[in-house]
Amino acid sequence: MEGLDGRHRDKDGRIEKKHGNTKIKNLKDQYPELKNFQNEDTLGQVRDRYGADSLDELIRILRKR
Repeated sequence: MEGLDGRHRDKDGRIEKKHGNTKIKNLKDQYPELKNFQNEDTLGQVRDRYGADSLDELIRILRKR
């Protein structure tokens, strides 16, 4: 289901969160803060390295560096 803002939504209408197994290479265009990470790293691996619980929190941490 597509939302008005183009983001994918779950069946109940909530915006779908990025899964931990999402490859970093699939996020680099939208999140330039991830450009220095290996393409084959997963979002879960990078979040764990920085102690972030979500993609939003990870991006906030990386912007402060």
